[in-house]
Amino acid sequence: MKMLTVSLLVCAMMAWTTAAAVPEAETGEGTELSIQGGNSHVACPTGWTGYNDRCFIYIPTEMTWADAEKNCQDRGGNLASVHSFEEHQAIQGMILILTQAYPLTWLGGYDAAQEGAWFWSDGTRFQFNFWDQGQPDNRANAHCMLMNFGDQKKYDDQPCSFTKPFVCARKL
Repeated sequence: MKMLTVSLLVCAMMAWTTAAAVPEAETGEGTELSIQGGNSHVACPTGWTGYNDRCFIYIPTEMTWADAEKNCQDRGGNLASVHSFEEHQAIQGMILILTQAYPLTWLGGYDAAQEGAWFWSDGTRFQFNFWDQGQPDNRANAHCMLMNFGDQKKYDDQPCSFTKPFVCARKL
């Protein structure tokens, strides 16, 4: 119940402080005020949502993990890495506002280079994770991470060839 309350509060803060972003918005020069992260308000390009020192965007178009990463690079970032539970909740709240649901969504985690050695595609250190019970299990040669899996909406590893919507992140 406590987790649900915190999630709802994050969602309410995001709804108050972010404009209704068009998910496929181009990264223009304009900025929008976004949720208050650990530091201060973050100004991000139109369509992006700020948290701490990064901007995030949810892309509803389903792609393979590799195509999603390329798409994020074309936008000046990478698939999102997640470094705290609060950051996870901010990303999840952004997705909820835009979709009114919790769709399975690619993040930037992968272990394709070596089974069980997880990395973030943006090169940051892989310290925080929020795996669902029994995950990652490498079932069906699964090497790519997604969020919103299972009843508790945690992380899972899935085959990278599956197509899912995704979240990009970029530094300010």
